[in-house]
Amino acid sequence: MRSIATGTDAFARALEQLKGIDVRPEFELDETPAPQRLAPSAVAFTAEMSDPESDLASGRFVLLHDPDGVEEWDGSFRAVVFVRAMLEPDLVDDPLLHDVGWSWVCEALASRGCRATQLGGTVSRSSGRSFGTMEERPADGYVEIRASWTPGEAPDTREVLDDLGDHASAWMDLLAQAAGLPPLPRGVSRVGDRRRRGRS
Repeated sequence: MRSIATGTDAFARALEQLKGIDVRPEFELDETPAPQRLAPSAVAFTAEMSDPESDLASGRFVLLHDPDGVEEWDGSFRAVVFVRAMLEPDLVDDPLLHDVGWSWVCEALASRGCRATQLGGTVSRSSGRSFGTMEERPADGYVEIRASWTPGEAPDTREVLDDLGDHASAWMDLLAQAAGLPPLPRGVSRVGDRRRRGRS
């Protein structure tokens, strides 16, 4: 497991917890270089469809850690996620799409029992229509969800109250929801059991 820094026991524990997150067979998870200027320690993952021909959904999860805490975070850890998913034609112009997309974020965290504070983000969409000789093609588009939150901590010790792997699993649940995949039981697969692309 790579990271830009592992200078604290808390971050080392977080890395161990992230090794056990649930990975659906439809996705490939890959550790990727983490941003280096946002926090002293960070780790990042990307997720793409296992089928290289599919553009159904993709995403990114970043966990930041500053042992001294960050006032804007109201804690010492910060999860930052991104999800991009193809829209069904009947959802391209749905006026409730933004609200529904944000409800997926909240539901994913709640279903994993994640205690999250300072939760915020955006839901946006891009769409296109064809004209002329191509006008019979259905409208197409994508939804993009960006969110970040602070995992709940004990106020005196800054000890994280949850397994941080649950927060990453909530991101994977959000990715599956946005892709329109049916729910699967937890523990379908584990990061350590799957081949991951990129350098180790």
